[in-house]
Amino acid sequence: MKLFGTDGIRARVNTAPMTPEGVLRLGMAIASVLRNDHGRNMVLIGKDTRLSGYMIESALTSGLCSKGVNVTLVGPLPTPGIAFLTRTLRLDAGIVISASHNPFYDNGIKVFSSEGYKISDEMEAAIEKLMEDKAFPRRRASGDKIGRAFRLDDATGRYIEYVKSTIPRGEDLDGLRIVVDGANGAAYKSTPALLRELGAEVITINDKPDGLNINHNCGSLHLEGLSDAVVRYGYDVGVAHDGDADRTLFVDHQGRPVDGDVIMGICALEMKKDNMLKGNAVVATTMSNLGLEMYLKRHDIDLIRTKVGDRFVVEEMLKRGCNLGGEQSGHIIFSDYNTTGDGMITALQVLYILKKSGYRLSELADMISLYPQRLINIEVSDKKDFKSREPIKRIIEKAERDLKGRGRLLIRASGTEPKIRVMVEAEERSLADYWASTIAEVIKKTLDGDSKIGGQL
Repeated sequence: MKLFGTDGIRARVNTAPMTPEGVLRLGMAIASVLRNDHGRNMVLIGKDTRLSGYMIESALTSGLCSKGVNVTLVGPLPTPGIAFLTRTLRLDAGIVISASHNPFYDNGIKVFSSEGYKISDEMEAAIEKLMEDKAFPRRRASGDKIGRAFRLDDATGRYIEYVKSTIPRGEDLDGLRIVVDGANGAAYKSTPALLRELGAEVITINDKPDGLNINHNCGSLHLEGLSDAVVRYGYDVGVAHDGDADRTLFVDHQGRPVDGDVIMGICALEMKKDNMLKGNAVVATTMSNLGLEMYLKRHDIDLIRTKVGDRFVVEEMLKRGCNLGGEQSGHIIFSDYNTTGDGMITALQVLYILKKSGYRLSELADMISLYPQRLINIEVSDKKDFKSREPIKRIIEKAERDLKGRGRLLIRASGTEPKIRVMVEAEERSLADYWASTIAEVIKKTLDGDSKIGGQL
């Protein structure tokens, strides 16, 4: 049984393992792996705004308590807030109920260790092994050994105050006019509150979650509404989160998107100027644009690449002693402040750079020339060993020969969805478009006659 992907467990609600009975069992398995006889045996649980969050929270709490583990509930809170509170409250683990940027009908579970990092592969394997053990649910706590559930009412306030502390005391955002797209998700209240408390003028959109509208045509995956709002109201910048607010993207005053690569470039140079960039390097993934690499190189900053997934970025940052890393999608890790991608900290760090430098976001972004990229997502029924299929293998080899010295391609199976992702980057957009479309069509015909293709420029 393989439950954990690159970002925890994720599935359609009321299909295994995201059923009440499946989550109950999962809670028992997590408790069995975590429980000890000398700790507090306390786990923090937070969630985003999905309708199914209530159902899953109850089942998960029951499973944990039945094995003698106590639970602290905080309700809707950004994923990085759970990591932060788990660490600072010195709890045994933190669990987030969220499917991140997925639609409302999906949900998932992410588990953080007591140090605020995503749990190890070994711990994930131990949990999966227990899920297959038919006997382990019978070994339950009894009497006064059963766990209890508590509620922490000021979790959001604690987290906001911490995020504010990541810029120097006495500094603010006075004079900045910001539109915030909360994606009808976990940060729909917290980010606007943070920015207003620091003196910014804030308009909010997609800040009325109803359990069904999380990520729906809004947030970091759909920047069109945010771009329109920034231009319409004449504001300086737009900030967009995804459903659990572990990622942030921006739009400038002209409504132009600013992605995670540009964010990392802006922050890296500023941190280097302030002698704060540890290791003189940025850690990113294979998806990050060649333009970022060239920009950093001009400023004598190294770019270190990892596999796709913020957990791999964090692991490499720890290994090399770096304090800035992230993904093109907007997962940015400032490891001096948090152990995972943090959308609110990312927003504040970039906005603070704008305030103290006096530059517009567009001026800073234009200093980084990105290569044209084409990303196409192909829905497939079976993505296992797809690169070994002869037609796919041949077209990839042909593309690599043609792109040598003037571009690159990255083709991989998604770790969280039944999709294959084709990314082509080239000096000319027409070249990127041609090879991305050609490779996607071959993959589609080879793997699934009825595969669906979706993409983005």
